[in-house]
Amino acid sequence: MPPSDHALKTVAAYHEATKHTLERLYARPHTLDWANMPSPFRHYEGAPVLDLPADCPEPAAPALAVLSGVSGEAVAKDGAGFLSSLLYHGAAISATKVVPSTGYRYALRVNPSSGNLHPTEFHFAARGLAGWDDGLYHYRCSSHMAGQRMRGGEMGRKLAELAMAPWLRDAPLVFVLTSIAWREAWKYRERAYRYCLHDIGHAWESLALAARALGCEAFALGHFPDAEVARLLGLEDEWPMLLAAIQGSGIPLEARPAEAGKWFGGVGNRLSGEQVEYPMIGEAHRATSLEAPLAPVAQPAPGDDGEGEYALAPLATSESPFAAVVRHRRSALDFRGGLESISYEQLSKLLSTAARPFHADFEGDLSGGASARYLRLYLYIHRVSGMNPGIYRYWPESDTLECVRQGDQRVMAAGLSLGQHLAGNSCVTFSMVANLERAIRDHGARGYRYVFFEAGCTGQRLYVASEAMGFRSTGIGAFYDDQVHRYLDLEEGQVVYHFACGHAVEDPRLDAAGA
Repeated sequence: MPPSDHALKTVAAYHEATKHTLERLYARPHTLDWANMPSPFRHYEGAPVLDLPADCPEPAAPALAVLSGVSGEAVAKDGAGFLSSLLYHGAAISATKVVPSTGYRYALRVNPSSGNLHPTEFHFAARGLAGWDDGLYHYRCSSHMAGQRMRGGEMGRKLAELAMAPWLRDAPLVFVLTSIAWREAWKYRERAYRYCLHDIGHAWESLALAARALGCEAFALGHFPDAEVARLLGLEDEWPMLLAAIQGSGIPLEARPAEAGKWFGGVGNRLSGEQVEYPMIGEAHRATSLEAPLAPVAQPAPGDDGEGEYALAPLATSESPFAAVVRHRRSALDFRGGLESISYEQLSKLLSTAARPFHADFEGDLSGGASARYLRLYLYIHRVSGMNPGIYRYWPESDTLECVRQGDQRVMAAGLSLGQHLAGNSCVTFSMVANLERAIRDHGARGYRYVFFEAGCTGQRLYVASEAMGFRSTGIGAFYDDQVHRYLDLEEGQVVYHFACGHAVEDPRLDAAGA
């Protein structure tokens, strides 16, 4: 059997085996081993640690403007200030929660994560930043510091060449987003690989929005040889998932000659006493890995084109500053239900935000003239002013909504989401349906990752837009896959993410001092 056929069958088998059903949930009950919970923080012992300024400058641009593609103004005077602001608004701890019964304190971050387990790590190669050494770094989220794993060495150029992106070889910053699958598998077992991929999408868009707010743009690279990137960065239990090159006038630069590399490396801290292996996750990851980089798709397959009977309204506006919005973003535990609603203008803004193009080598035409978006959005509308309850399909090309099922959907939305009340108490809940067949035609088994990246990216946009407009959101990774498929009467595609928006119930565990 050709390797590509084997990889495709492995991915299909993984997705089928990790679908939620009542039988599987009750047949394999899972008790969390709290004593063996993996640490959410990685640091590299033995590597030099550099401070990032605690009083980093704040971007002043409104959050909705940034989401609409408007670039903010430069605020940093040196490389350390830029990195601190980028990471503070794109990847840092934002608050803490306290468990009342035990006093246990845990951190929340700017970028959301399933179960708040944070499998994603941020590495970056810097080149030419004013007052900051060239080299390879790891972001130490626990203390808002940078671990220097290499000085010099032209790491960013090497990464761009591995990803067949020579036009980005001079990018002053190239991030490598990695996954530690065990952090998610500890709770979610085999299905955890899906959540790791969602998490990369969340982290990618969180970083990209922070970069734009600071006067830069991010370009994502998914077509790289996994093992070579892992070897170049000296990774052991972390899987490289996505590269993101950042360029723009907001980065303070200075000219300097290239410097030979000095490797510090460091040893990654042990995250838990015992790591339980889930072979299916490793098989899926190997099946979606590349031995050599892929060339970008020159002409992506066309997406869906249609038109509904409801045109989007004039978009809602808000001057809430990006810095405050992303630092105060939270995942809602539940929604208040009742009679509270969101406006049709606010819903229109959510949809417009979700539909904007993103910049990635797996999107298609690198000139921006085509898009290979793989998601369709179905909406369970519960309480949107001026709209009847029902299920609607969003057609992004025409910016319209089509009603596909009328009537109150609150009980069904919650039931399909494993009985989670928040899916029914929200004002609107989304089913993100991926055209896996088209993604795999475009990119082979690697396309499986890309649809989840896109879902996570879309979710992060909905998070930020909701917060900017005065309500909240939450991602829902658990649902009855095939039941959703049947209820929506889908002829193709796979449901990969649920997402709910509405007026949140306040979380009593939130430490106001850490907010």
